[in-house]
Parts: sequence; C-alpha cells; structure tokens
Amino acid sequence: MAITREETLHVARLARLAMTGAEADQFREQLGNLLDYMKQLDLLDTSDVVPTSHAVEMGTPFRDDAVRPFGDKEALLKNAPDRADDFFRVPRIIED
Repeated sequence: MAITREETLHVARLARLAMTGAEADQFREQLGNLLDYMKQLDLLDTSDVVPTSHAVEMGTPFRDDAVRPFGDKEALLKNAPDRADDFFRVPRIIED
C-alpha cells in the first residue's frame, strides 16, 4: 500500500516523534510494507469465526473483599517523605 511522505510525517507528529526527511522516506517505505503485509488478512475467510475478546475463556479472578489488619504501620510509614500521625501527607492538587 502506498503511503505518502506527508502521511508518514503526520503519523510521526501524532506520535510526537521528531523525524528528518531521510527518516521519513525510510519509514514511509517500511510503513507501506507493513500495511501491505497486513492487507493479506483481508484474504482470510473469517465468516465462521466467532468474535472473542480473549483467546482463552476464563472467569474474572476476583477475590472477596475482607478487612485485614496490616501488622506494622510504622514500617510502612517510615518511607513516607511527609506524614501526619498515621497518614501520608500529599501535595494539594485541587484548588478552591
């Protein structure tokens, strides 16, 4: 599939990539080859394939919510850069 240099630069801009002209030409060719390869998927007959969200069917691994004591609070809080009593202090992010 032919992809233009402008399309390549547009994709690079969307991805926040700085790209020289030589790099744009190189990636234009590589992207074109990749799109040609992906186009082969259009040749596959997928009419009998059931849509799936996962390759392996499995349940959701939830665990029951249970209140459990943490043991040594002081060991956890000793790494806090700033604390107030038994709490972590964090910078205020919501302004009035």
